[in-house]
Amino acid sequence: MLPSRRVSREGGGVSGLLLHVLLAGLVCVCGARSPAEPACPAVLGHNAWRPERSCDGQRAADGIGLWGLSTGRLRDPFPIDPIQENYVRNVRNCIFSIVYPTPFKSRVLLVAVSEEVIEDILDLHLSVKDTSDFLQFVSGEKVLHGSVPLAHRYGGHQFGSWAGQLGDGRAHLVGVYTNRRGERWELQLKGSGKTPYSRNGDGRAVLRSSVREFLCSEAMHYLGIPTSRAASLVVSDDDVWRDQFYNGNIKKERGAIVLRLAKSWFRIGSLEILAHSGELDLLRRLLDFIIQEHFPSIVPSDSDAYLEFFSTVVSETASLIALWMSVGFAHGVCNTDNFSLLSITIDYGPFGFMDSYDPNFVPNTSDDDGRYKIGNQANVGLFNLNKLLQALKPLLDPRQKQLASQILEEYGQTYYVRFTELFKRKLGLLGASKDDNYLIAFLLKLMEDTKADFTMTFRQLSEITADQLRELHIPEEFWALRDLGKHGLFSEWVAMYLLRLDGNKDDSDIKRRRRMMAVNPRYVLRNWMAESAVQKANLNDFSEVQLLQQVLQRPFQKQRAAEKAGYALRPPAWARGLKVSCSS
Repeated sequence: MLPSRRVSREGGGVSGLLLHVLLAGLVCVCGARSPAEPACPAVLGHNAWRPERSCDGQRAADGIGLWGLSTGRLRDPFPIDPIQENYVRNVRNCIFSIVYPTPFKSRVLLVAVSEEVIEDILDLHLSVKDTSDFLQFVSGEKVLHGSVPLAHRYGGHQFGSWAGQLGDGRAHLVGVYTNRRGERWELQLKGSGKTPYSRNGDGRAVLRSSVREFLCSEAMHYLGIPTSRAASLVVSDDDVWRDQFYNGNIKKERGAIVLRLAKSWFRIGSLEILAHSGELDLLRRLLDFIIQEHFPSIVPSDSDAYLEFFSTVVSETASLIALWMSVGFAHGVCNTDNFSLLSITIDYGPFGFMDSYDPNFVPNTSDDDGRYKIGNQANVGLFNLNKLLQALKPLLDPRQKQLASQILEEYGQTYYVRFTELFKRKLGLLGASKDDNYLIAFLLKLMEDTKADFTMTFRQLSEITADQLRELHIPEEFWALRDLGKHGLFSEWVAMYLLRLDGNKDDSDIKRRRRMMAVNPRYVLRNWMAESAVQKANLNDFSEVQLLQQVLQRPFQKQRAAEKAGYALRPPAWARGLKVSCSS
């Protein structure tokens, strides 16, 4: 998993990625207002947020009725798909199609909400979740006045091959909200029905995948990893049919919708589709818009603005993947249409957190060749960035193309540095030593040989005292370290590690442990935990969804409820047989 410094000039791979020791290599909801309720044009017309009181004397954040959304900021700068009928088709010369969500036909239940998203991002009072307006909005039954729902047209490389037009096949962008801090957030319903980009899909998401997305996007946020957020999760009694493992075993499942948020949903595939279609004027307009809206450090009028944009995306993508690796997260489907131009984690599907450390860990059973195994994510990031460069090349002059290629060559070094920094923090190392990379690689090799648990090995190194390590006295509760201790070279690594810790200036063992516990989580969303919550949710028992939501908001703190649930224990035997796929 430890990267090397060398990058091939063709942009094809990061060599030596697995460097091991001994191994080479809302306004009112549509509907009538009460006759006694006065109009509030400032809020209605301009997506405004009033910090104290709205025009009717109530706090604007108290309910959804005075909450402002609009999609005009995204819709107005670009040509819109002239066909507004909702049927699958090849779309050209636009960025968005106007298409409305398809409401569920049956009962809808609110499963969970994120209090932080509701109150701190969307400026709503948590009590809004108990209103019928809110339920109708987050389930796609009603669209807020002033907002025209959009489906985004994009393409992408999937499993290494150009897949052509993809787009939002089951997602509707239902508004952009500007909150009291001036932050703009794009709100999207996932699972809300067919769009022109649905291909052979039904436009729905099922409960199991929606539970996983809701929990994981929030969990990643609290782990400190850039990500989309999730505001709510609803489930219906509508029947949705899925062949979960593509083996001909079609089963009836329940439809669900997640209201998710991001600063932007533009991805590498947003630019690729325009370059592949020869729509270069629109490509330039979209790129200018993205830079203007989301890259404030870049001067749009600068002749090298596109080059600066590319450099930023390369650097931030390397950092994001290094962060994934630091918590043992495998995205599962690292296609270019799933890689954000803002370098945040989006489109949660067959993801997985490693249990036993294994650089060949593949969470997605649909990935027969292991293209997106955890140890190859940095390589895939490079592949995707190379496809981004190909999309940008029609807008670059010869000098800029050469410089962009040089920028891409630095990706491996950027990733290497960030990866090393993160793992040094995980081990509590201060300053720098020439042997730090060796120390990290040595540990990862021991973990791979002993199949030690990734999360708990680092967490238990954070909790054990230096004296206990020095004496090789590993208490029983440190089960992951006891597994690691079975390796014949464990004592050699411990001696090397303790010697390096002695080199930390002005440090103490208490400080070291406190520092490490702040970066090494005790709880991550393991597949078995998510599966347990899904199985209960299928029976309308959402208690474990809500328990996990609470636990994962404080992943670095020991919690009584989490310990009782076994979330820090060795994964149960049945977890080894768990599978997830692209079917959702």
